Amino acid sequence: MSSARMLCIASLCLAAPGAHALMAGDIAFSAFNADEDGWAIVALTDLAAGSTIYFSDSNWNGSGFGSAEGMHTWNTGASIIAAGTVIRFSDIDQAARSVSIGSLSTSGNAGLSSSGDTLFAYVGSSVSAPQTFLAAVSSESASAAATALANAGLSAGINALVLPASTDYAYYSGPHSGQASMSGYRSALNNAANWSAAIDGNHADAIPDTTAFSVVSTVPEASSAWMLLAGLSVLGLRRRALPV
Repeated sequence: MSSARMLCIASLCLAAPGAHALMAGDIAFSAFNADEDGWAIVALTDLAAGSTIYFSDSNWNGSGFGSAEGMHTWNTGASIIAAGTVIRFSDIDQAARSVSIGSLSTSGNAGLSSSGDTLFAYVGSSVSAPQTFLAAVSSESASAAATALANAGLSAGINALVLPASTDYAYYSGPHSGQASMSGYRSALNNAANWSAAIDGNHADAIPDTTAFSVVSTVPEASSAWMLLAGLSVLGLRRRALPV
C-alpha cells in the first residue's frame, strides 16, 4: 500500500466522528414560562439530524409516569443542531404551538402549572418509555423537586435546575460566551442564582433570550498522530522525487 493511501486512510480514521448517544447534561433548560406554557433549551452537544427528544411534566416515580399530563415529542429536523444553539418551544398548550427548530407534537394536558411543576427532557423508545433523562427544570417545593429529580437520576446544579417554588416565568440571565467548552455552561445553566425569576404577574408575552452560546477559540497543539501523518506525507513526496 502506498504511503499516500496510508495517509488518506489514517486521515479518515482520525476525522470520522463517533456515534454519540445523548446523556444527562447534553442539553439544559434556559427558560421556563408557566404563563405562556413554553420553555427554551440549549444544546450543549451537537444534536444529530432527525433525533427525537421527549418532554413531559408528568410525575415520574422511577418506573413509570404517574399522571397523564403533557407529553411532547420533538423531532430535531433535517439538519444537525450545533452545540450552543438555543431552541424555543412556544404556546405548547395551543393548536398553534411552535418550536423554533424541528417539529413538535403534543398529547395530554399540555399546560404547565404555575403552582409548581417539574418538566423533564429525555430520550427513549417512546414518549411514555424514557431510557435516559437528559435534563429537568422544577418549580415545585424543595422536597417535591428533590424527589422528582432523584426518581429520574438527575441532580440539581449538575443536570437539573430547581427554581423558586411556584415560579411563573424564569430565564437564564448569565453569560452566553467566555467558556472554554460547552460543558462549562452546564453548571451555570443549572444554578438558579444565574436566573431571573418571577412568581407573580402575567408573563405570557415574555420572550426569552435565544442568543447562541459560544466558546473561546483556542489553537490546538499538534498531536503526535498528526505529526505522524505529516511525516508520512513528507516521506511520500520524497519517494516520488527519487530518480527511477
